[in-house]
Amino acid sequence: MPQRLLVTGGAGFIGSNFVRRTLEDAYPALEGAEVVVLDALTYSGNRENLAPIADSPRYSFVHGDIRDAELLDRLLPGIDAVVHFAAESHVDRSVRDASIFVETNVLGTQRLLDAALRAGVARFVHVSTDEVYGSIAEGSWTEEEPLLPNSPYSASKAGSDLLVRSYHRTHGMHVSITRCSNNYGPYHFPEKVIPLFVTNLIDGLHVPLYGDGRNVRDWLHVDDHCRGIALVATGGRAGEIYNIGGGTELTNRELTGLLLEASGRDWSYVDTVEDRKGHDLRYSVDISKIRTELGYEPQVPFEQGLAEVVRWYRDNRAWWEPLKTRAALV
Repeated sequence: MPQRLLVTGGAGFIGSNFVRRTLEDAYPALEGAEVVVLDALTYSGNRENLAPIADSPRYSFVHGDIRDAELLDRLLPGIDAVVHFAAESHVDRSVRDASIFVETNVLGTQRLLDAALRAGVARFVHVSTDEVYGSIAEGSWTEEEPLLPNSPYSASKAGSDLLVRSYHRTHGMHVSITRCSNNYGPYHFPEKVIPLFVTNLIDGLHVPLYGDGRNVRDWLHVDDHCRGIALVATGGRAGEIYNIGGGTELTNRELTGLLLEASGRDWSYVDTVEDRKGHDLRYSVDISKIRTELGYEPQVPFEQGLAEVVRWYRDNRAWWEPLKTRAALV
């Protein structure tokens, strides 16, 4: 029998990729699944991200908030699995005002967990971030590392992670947590570094590089990330955490150089700006657990993936230009 999935935040960057790929039957264990998307359509949620599958008979969309307990109680009966992407996710915004991050990421997750518990949902996958671990000078984090978040955003995600784990320990819910490294790919809201830099450089605008650019990130193509989530959603063990990484570590300065080259620009287009408060120096996750248990391997080479992303933004100005204008990102 095909599964029915509730995907929260399914109109966002990563969530919409998961929905598109699921409805394209890219994941064998989810073939034929029905998908209900729940999204509040805040500034970074965009139904255009779902346009390629909008006519699928297996897809339905609900405009609503994960903090709305009455709505959740109407939606969750009959759902086999929740894949929970919905979150406020931009670190800079959390530094300016942390309140909505706590409300959505912590309170919203608690409301969703309670509703899933009441409805007897069989599986609950919570999509989190490597930022909950803090910063690591060398080596890579395993899933056993303590949580030491350094920004209001990552602290709110760590809080939601702990809540999810507690519902397994307290209520016996079948929950799994994924923690990913930095994602990139098409349909990425243009406040994040790669889409912001690419779209600015396409238009001959300058780009801001924080501090000395030494901060290191591991880059993960959104297709690889969503494939890992699908593996966890269908084969992950209850109460377990799975790191999902891409295996390409770059300093922000190195990444900027690659984006300049791909866009045909030079370093005169880069403005050095004051570093972000509490800016973590390096993230790096160990993916041995998901590789061993579920057979995960990143498949998109970074050079190929980055070239495809730059080409996508060149070809899809009609998607990103209105978003940048509305969000005053120009």
